[in-house]
Amino acid sequence: MTVLLIGLLLFLGVHSARVVAEPARQRFIAERGENAWKGLYSLLSVAGFALVVWGYGLARAQPVLLWVPPAALRHLSALLVLLAFVLLAAAYVPRNPIKARLHHPMVLAVKVWAFAHLLANGQLHQVLLFAAFLVWAALSFRAARARDRAAAVVYPAGGLAAGVATVVAGGVAWAVFAFWLHGWLFGVRPFG
Repeated sequence: MTVLLIGLLLFLGVHSARVVAEPARQRFIAERGENAWKGLYSLLSVAGFALVVWGYGLARAQPVLLWVPPAALRHLSALLVLLAFVLLAAAYVPRNPIKARLHHPMVLAVKVWAFAHLLANGQLHQVLLFAAFLVWAALSFRAARARDRAAAVVYPAGGLAAGVATVVAGGVAWAVFAFWLHGWLFGVRPFG
């Protein structure tokens, strides 16, 4: 469990720089340049992610059961993950109404994904992983909205065609992931 915790601290810590250390981040960029920041950020992110994957695998080999989720929560989780995929697509489809309204759909996608997985998983390592991402996403979203307000950011209005494209892209990505990739990557098939 220690490797998982170190990985989460490193990965989410780096991704929290704009949440808890924006002045230090700006000083680093001013002194060393944006490419140096991006390089350090990428290096620490990859190292943290590798530790999360390794630590999760180690913890998975010796699970500690906290609770057994009812089947209904697994179904609700699948539905929420569909919403998370639509939100993720909204981060990339230009001029869509979801991004125009919510402003930071990728962070919201992480929040919904983490919450959905907390509903469907009851082992200690799972709860640690998904709770950590849920807390990070909540804090990150709040900080991003505060930065937007301070900078008076205005998001372009979205159109209907972009909105439909966002929902379709998110739905297709969810189906591919739920019915094929999730089992292949993680050894767990959400739908049997």
